[in-house]
Amino acid sequence: MATKTVQSGTEVRNRKMSEKDKSPEKKKTEPVTSGSDGEEEENGRQPDDPIHVAQDSLLSHTSGFSNYRGFLNLCIVLLAMSSSRLVLENLIKYGILVDPIYFIKLFIEDPYSLPSGLLGMSINIFILLQFGNEILVSKDKISEQLSYALTVINCTVIATFPVIVITLVRPNPVGSFISLGMYTIGFMKIISYSVTNKWCRHALRETKADKKKEVKKDRRKKKSSKRSLEKNASEDEKTTEAKDADTITKENGAMVQQLKQEDLVHYPCNLNIKDLYYFMLAPTLVYQLNFPRTKRIRKRFLLRRIIEMIFLIQLSLGLIQQWIVPLITNAMKPFSDMDIFRMIERILKLAVPNHLIWLMFFYFYFHSFLNIMGELLRFADREFYQDWWNSETVGYFWQNWNIPVYRWCKRHVYKPMLRRGFSKFQANVMVFFLSAVGHEYLVSVPLHMFRLWAFMGMLMQVPLAFFVSAFLKHHYGNMAVWMSLIIGQPIAVLMYVHDYYILTYGS
Repeated sequence: MATKTVQSGTEVRNRKMSEKDKSPEKKKTEPVTSGSDGEEEENGRQPDDPIHVAQDSLLSHTSGFSNYRGFLNLCIVLLAMSSSRLVLENLIKYGILVDPIYFIKLFIEDPYSLPSGLLGMSINIFILLQFGNEILVSKDKISEQLSYALTVINCTVIATFPVIVITLVRPNPVGSFISLGMYTIGFMKIISYSVTNKWCRHALRETKADKKKEVKKDRRKKKSSKRSLEKNASEDEKTTEAKDADTITKENGAMVQQLKQEDLVHYPCNLNIKDLYYFMLAPTLVYQLNFPRTKRIRKRFLLRRIIEMIFLIQLSLGLIQQWIVPLITNAMKPFSDMDIFRMIERILKLAVPNHLIWLMFFYFYFHSFLNIMGELLRFADREFYQDWWNSETVGYFWQNWNIPVYRWCKRHVYKPMLRRGFSKFQANVMVFFLSAVGHEYLVSVPLHMFRLWAFMGMLMQVPLAFFVSAFLKHHYGNMAVWMSLIIGQPIAVLMYVHDYYILTYGS
């Protein structure tokens, strides 16, 4: 019996030992339910079943998380809901105020709308006068000094003539604005046309002078026939003129340089009516002898741009009638009473619809209209703007939202001032000053009042640019640029409109 008891005890102990030996193997085959794999392998299964690990909150900048598309969608939904509420509020309060043919009737019924069209067509007189000036100086009929004086007089008359006509006749402000815009564009184009031809003329004269020196040296070295000398001189002159044309148009893109030498237009062969009016109609402010051209007109592309322009113009006019005009009417009393808080509330309320209309104006003019002109003229350089909406500095915005004006200012104002010894800061201030004068010119003259809001708004861009560049970086700078656009110059335009309504309908 004792032997059996000992044997049975021994069997029980052996059975327990075998179960203990098998238990770790079972643990290895069980799935891990908590903790990391490394901790499970090193420490085995912990009795408190841990689930916490060291990690940052998802919205912390140290988490490395960057996918916030859901919040962007939320902002779009909230914007749509708030805009819908504003639309319903406007319709309930004012009803439907949109009249698609109101502006057409305004121009037909207004007897002083016709002078704006005549004023716009009169710019051809000054264009042809400048063309005659360039023809005479190219043939050495007049001196360079006299040609320069005639150009200054012509440009001065271009700037002052529409002001005199609008002040005396007092046509419709919209027509006056369009006419002044045409004269401003013509003023800038005539300056570029004159300066570029002057560069080509000087280069050609220097080439001829150098060639004469070479011919004299060749005559001293050896005597040759006059025919061979004239033949070589004419061939060398043609090649040097082609080289000069290449160097003058080198800055304007590789497409010009890809043209064959025999296809390039050289000075003074560019002095003809066809070339002049092509430049006057082309969507650029900077003249060059050879513009890049497309092979054909894309009809579908052209039709899309025309539809876009018509739709956005009608939408902008509808928003002005339905949204802007009632807000301006309600803003008259706070401005007249100088109620500061109500004035701020009205300005902020006017800023949003004004900015939306400004964005639509940017699209239908810089994208739709300029592409229409470029397509009809087969003008290949379509860089009318760059990604100004991503601007992190004020300077980047002004360099990229209006490329034609930026190129003109850089070529005919900024670089010449640097060559004359001025600093970059002085050149930049001069560019902003001229831009401020231009903005004030385009707004004050059609409205027949002088308030300096646009002038001051443009000059304030200089300290704003330094502040944003020094203290705001990356997306903070981009937000500052957007804020300046929303509450800056558009507000100045609204203040002009408000003052115009006060002067015209205040009584």
